[in-house]
Amino acid sequence: MESQQAAPTGAPASTWCGELELTGAPAVTGVRPYGGQPRARVLVRLHGDPVGYVDVPAAGAGPDAAEVARAGRERHAPPIAAHLEAEGVRWAPGDEVPAPAAGCPGLVASDTEVTVVVCTRDRGQALAGCLERLAALTHPHLELLVVDNAPSDDGTRRVVEAFAARDPRFRHVVEPRPGLSRARNRGLTEARGAVIAYTDDDVAVDPGWVQGLLRGFARRPDVGCVTGLVATAGVDSTEEAYFDARAASWSTRCEPELYDLAGSARDDVLYPYSAGVFGTGANFAFDTAVLRDLGGFDEALGAGAPTRGGEDLDVFVRVLRAGHALAYEPAALVWHHHRADHAALLRQLYGYGTGLTAYLTKCLLQPDVRRDLVRRIPGGVRHAVEIRRRTGERLGEDVPPPRGALASEVRGYLTGPALYLRARRASARSRASA
Repeated sequence: MESQQAAPTGAPASTWCGELELTGAPAVTGVRPYGGQPRARVLVRLHGDPVGYVDVPAAGAGPDAAEVARAGRERHAPPIAAHLEAEGVRWAPGDEVPAPAAGCPGLVASDTEVTVVVCTRDRGQALAGCLERLAALTHPHLELLVVDNAPSDDGTRRVVEAFAARDPRFRHVVEPRPGLSRARNRGLTEARGAVIAYTDDDVAVDPGWVQGLLRGFARRPDVGCVTGLVATAGVDSTEEAYFDARAASWSTRCEPELYDLAGSARDDVLYPYSAGVFGTGANFAFDTAVLRDLGGFDEALGAGAPTRGGEDLDVFVRVLRAGHALAYEPAALVWHHHRADHAALLRQLYGYGTGLTAYLTKCLLQPDVRRDLVRRIPGGVRHAVEIRRRTGERLGEDVPPPRGALASEVRGYLTGPALYLRARRASARSRASA
């Protein structure tokens, strides 16, 4: 389920993705090296804040920074002007962009202790790249916790110990029971920080990621969860193009937003159960005490459980129903490497399907939620059809949907309820024997 946010359309099957800071950055940079792609999608940033994307031609050494800056100032003049006005600076689209002033929101410091948790299983090579980016985080009060989930060897431990030898912020713990929610709950048990942030081992975090998350918590005193922008790291295959088109609700939005159940009226007929609008588990953080009060993640949901997903959707709604607010903060930026081959994409889409209907089954099993949700089912069906239509529009005519994508997701929808009931029984037996 996703938001109505517009996304870049007509993306070809090979698009280089990068970013440019408007205040004089000499080049466009990306988490993947430029490889001769004919087009580039560039995230334009102002004093670190994402303001929007521009699509430009690319050749030679990559997209021209001056052209990207010109296009960015022209296309995203309103958010640029609003950002600078908040700093007390008047600006017109033809002007150069000044350096940050004293009132720049990105310069706000915090002494909050933050625990960053990465859950991983037998992916030492991918993990090393993730940890390199975590080591470059600039927030001064950090604990970096790697949860080694049901490992088959000591590869992950050796990778983490190598990082810990030069950076004592890193810590390695083992969760012997397989499952992402179990691993995340182990991280919650171990966390020392007042805020706990989660990301995945296929994600590259921005150096200012944690400061962005903390800005989300500072927006209102009742914020219990913050999600952030998960930008596409690259589009080098039809499969990546399709996933990119599907992920627009959390990969393109550059405006902060607050959600709650008290005063935030939403046009979405499924709100708040259309939980994909809030963000994704690749980039979210919680007030540690709030998450502990909620009991952590539902271990019958998530990767590694039969349901394969849905744990992030579930916890978002539980945060809201407990009376807390949720903040979407684009300054909390990470870059995501999408599924690049056909089989991996189909498995991911199947897991999206099972996770969604497993989470909805959990909602239907709660009498107070069931009454509210059942009346929204017709609108939900229309919403699902609309998602597919908008995904096709974003892909454009040049990139056909991968064969079997819809069928895999529909199979997931159909099997998710039974998988949740099975996982729920298994989780209860596991707790009883513990």
